[in-house]
Amino acid sequence: MKLALAPLVIVSLVVTFLVVESSITSTSEFGCDKKCELRCSRSGRRDRCLQYCGICCGKCNGCVPLGPYADRAECPCYHDLKSSKGTHKCP
Repeated sequence: MKLALAPLVIVSLVVTFLVVESSITSTSEFGCDKKCELRCSRSGRRDRCLQYCGICCGKCNGCVPLGPYADRAECPCYHDLKSSKGTHKCP
């Protein structure tokens, strides 16, 4: 039984690594780091803001509202991403 689980664990780790690597690549490809630095420059919880902004930027192909107080409507994808609770996911 333990021997049968080993390949499953290895495959799941490889798939997880590939998904994480692709999300990291996409955020750097679109210049998300600089855009999110600007977006989160006045945030009280900067580390959390940068994390979620990076996720949203990658999913929205690099579209991030300009400036810390810019309207989310500048980027419809960024605006439409919701958390499981129905609130805005992107800062």
